[in-house]
Amino acid sequence: MDYFSVSSMVESFRELFPKEASIAVSDSQQFIYYKPSKHIDLKIKPGDKINENTVTFKALSVRKKTSDHINGKVFGTPYFGTSVPIIDSGNPKGCVTAILPSKQLKFLSKFLTLHIEDRWMPVPYEEVMFLEAHNRKTWVQSERGTGTHKFTLSEVEFHLPEEMFLRCHRSYIINVNYIAEIQPDSHSTFLLIMKDGTKIPVSQTYASQFRRILSF
Repeated sequence: MDYFSVSSMVESFRELFPKEASIAVSDSQQFIYYKPSKHIDLKIKPGDKINENTVTFKALSVRKKTSDHINGKVFGTPYFGTSVPIIDSGNPKGCVTAILPSKQLKFLSKFLTLHIEDRWMPVPYEEVMFLEAHNRKTWVQSERGTGTHKFTLSEVEFHLPEEMFLRCHRSYIINVNYIAEIQPDSHSTFLLIMKDGTKIPVSQTYASQFRRILSF
């Protein structure tokens, strides 16, 4: 991919990333594209080699999505990064990395803290049914009640365990353990019936990944 095509790709999928994120794209050896945000800039330049201490290097090495807090020794600025490798014929050919300020996203490792009515409540991931972006807030439906989280849906997504949670729509992330049924739907690719009766659409953007992960 040349610079123009990578730039076009990143802009096309910009809504999938937190607005605060800087975006880096690499091949298997070096960075080929970088778009800094006003919140964090690692000063990456196309042609820079991938340092073995970066989250990009880790994702390429393990060949799967990787998230980690990286100290300031690598780029001079600490950051939290999530990297998704691009795999072709079983081999890592490149990587897309979203970069956020490390201080911004320090969650408890197994909980989401929700604002419910006039109090805050830590809820284990296992009890979170789904998350919804609505009216500029992130709403979380859990076994302990419905509450809001302070970060956006895309920001929260980076910390959710991927073996449990799936993005199925720009406005929804679901816990696969709370899916009761998957139905075909004329208005979206699929319609999820959750165990509490809520109906959640699977949009065309996420349909192929959704089917691949759930193997149907």
